[in-house]
Amino acid sequence: MKPAKPTAIVAAEAAPRIKPSNYPPQFAGAVLGRVKRPLGDVFGLTNFGVNLTRLAPGAATALRHAHTRQDEFVYVLEGNPTLITDDGERILAPGMCAGFKAGTGDGHHLVNRSSGEVVLLEVGDRGPGDSGIYPDDDLQAVLRPDGTWAFTHKDGTPY
Repeated sequence: MKPAKPTAIVAAEAAPRIKPSNYPPQFAGAVLGRVKRPLGDVFGLTNFGVNLTRLAPGAATALRHAHTRQDEFVYVLEGNPTLITDDGERILAPGMCAGFKAGTGDGHHLVNRSSGEVVLLEVGDRGPGDSGIYPDDDLQAVLRPDGTWAFTHKDGTPY
């Protein structure tokens, strides 16, 4: 019998993601110092994902990217991350949030340029058929049917 999923937990006590990055090795350094706790997985959520994410100084949430089919939302709980989008940079503060509509092509990510830790709540949908573009890197991603990402160069050759 499959164990029952909890109905409530202390978010900061959820197990962190085992693999710190799915990126090809040459890109993984951008997210060193990032710890994601996949809260949606704890409850067996399949339509959307929720992560409690901690960024050490110098760490980023991801490479700057945009999704073709998945919306994203970020809420700042602690610290002052720098939001970087196609429109430029903006320092965020606790209580601020940002949203990224799928299909706009607006590359975005958050970087902790401060001397303290940043804590974020990240929410994104898990619909099929998504892909990601990375405007600053020779990288693109396609979401496989099993929910994992396949990364290639922009010309389609694999890493």
